[in-house]
Amino acid sequence: MSDAASSPGPLRDAALALMEAWTPSESLRRHMRAVEAAVRAYARAEGADEDLWAATALLHDFDYERHPDPGPDGHPYVGVAYLREHDWPEPLTEAILGHADYTGVPRESRLAKVLYACDEITGLVTAAALVRPDKDVRNQTLKSLKKKFKDKAFAKGVARDEVRHGAEDLGVDLWDHAAFVLEAMQANAETLELDGRHA
Repeated sequence: MSDAASSPGPLRDAALALMEAWTPSESLRRHMRAVEAAVRAYARAEGADEDLWAATALLHDFDYERHPDPGPDGHPYVGVAYLREHDWPEPLTEAILGHADYTGVPRESRLAKVLYACDEITGLVTAAALVRPDKDVRNQTLKSLKKKFKDKAFAKGVARDEVRHGAEDLGVDLWDHAAFVLEAMQANAETLELDGRHA
């Protein structure tokens, strides 16, 4: 797997610039880059449009800091309205709307399903890496990740039901999916600042 820093195309570059302009928080930026790494790995494995999928992942939470409340005046509605106003591709905006259960927008495309499936699980992988003594995701094991997933006190913000449902909707085994996401994040450890050098 190649590093997510190597851009697959102009849409991804524009998405990164927009995401960074709207998102001051480094932790939220890292989350969107982590989701990008996982979603791009799926795009590559499935022969999908890597540029479009990467851009979608980078923008799925780009409006969250400005508009954190769910509802028509909040995330992700405000961001999607902005994207549509500026002629971003409809598959991208539909997938972003679908990643939040409360919008009620069905996840019909493969992109929408992959985005949803990768969103919460990347949070678990990041949290698990950051509590390691070396803070290096490359040394994170699937066995350890399973233990942390079962520990409800760990990373309480990670919605376990959404992780399970996301894998089911993709039609993949939960732990095969987790292993795939972990590998994608490990391949991008430096970009995600999960290589132990940014502790």
